[in-house]
Amino acid sequence: MTAEIRPRGLLLALTAAGLLAVGGCAALGLRHPAAAPHPFPTIDAPVQAPKASSKAGGSALSDQQAQAALITQSDLGAPWTPTRGAATWRDGLLKATTGAGECQRLLDALYSDELLGAPARLAVGLDDADTDAQLRYQIGARRPADVDAALAWLRTMPAKCADFMATSETGLTEEVQVMEAPLPEVGDARQGLRILVGATSRDEEERYVLTIDLAAVRVGEDSFALTNAGLGDVPNDATQAAVQMGALRLADVHRQGRAQV
Repeated sequence: MTAEIRPRGLLLALTAAGLLAVGGCAALGLRHPAAAPHPFPTIDAPVQAPKASSKAGGSALSDQQAQAALITQSDLGAPWTPTRGAATWRDGLLKATTGAGECQRLLDALYSDELLGAPARLAVGLDDADTDAQLRYQIGARRPADVDAALAWLRTMPAKCADFMATSETGLTEEVQVMEAPLPEVGDARQGLRILVGATSRDEEERYVLTIDLAAVRVGEDSFALTNAGLGDVPNDATQAAVQMGALRLADVHRQGRAQV
């Protein structure tokens, strides 16, 4: 796959493909206009997914404890800020189809943000204003056995989906590469992936790369997952920091919960 990344040419290619609105910040950032409907909400504060009871799946956390377990922009520091909405590459590149077996499931999980196989219990989005990267962090809502099964499936992706072709809904040809990514030794089980989505404009004159860091971790009966993604290179330090902080936050909430019993 051609790895050359030309940001200005990328913007032109995305605009020509109908992925970016023309004019103002919409053409420079990577976000939908505020009025555009999208399954990824504009998040100024953590968003709580609907659920039938105060505790989700096998979680031992109350709603208040789950809220406390979320990371925030202060955990990562500048230049991270609350997200202004879904990046345009979410619809433009991740809404795609492939005939490569389970690789479709991976694309669907990335697009829907159901990284652990189900909607998140709580989620927060952060934007890096300097690089236009976007980090999505979520507290899981599944039983430990289900989380472990999802982690085991993610673990197979570098072998099963190391390099495959896909077609975006807008007709772009994509080459997707999936590889193992190291994570801090935290929690009881974990899996990290780095995913590169290389796309070619219809006239084949522009090539660009979406880089996605994916991490999923189980801490006792609870879990979290995140993606840190952007066009071009995505510095891995934010991913590592978010994983470390997320595991510490969950462990602290667990300890406080036991102390109150």
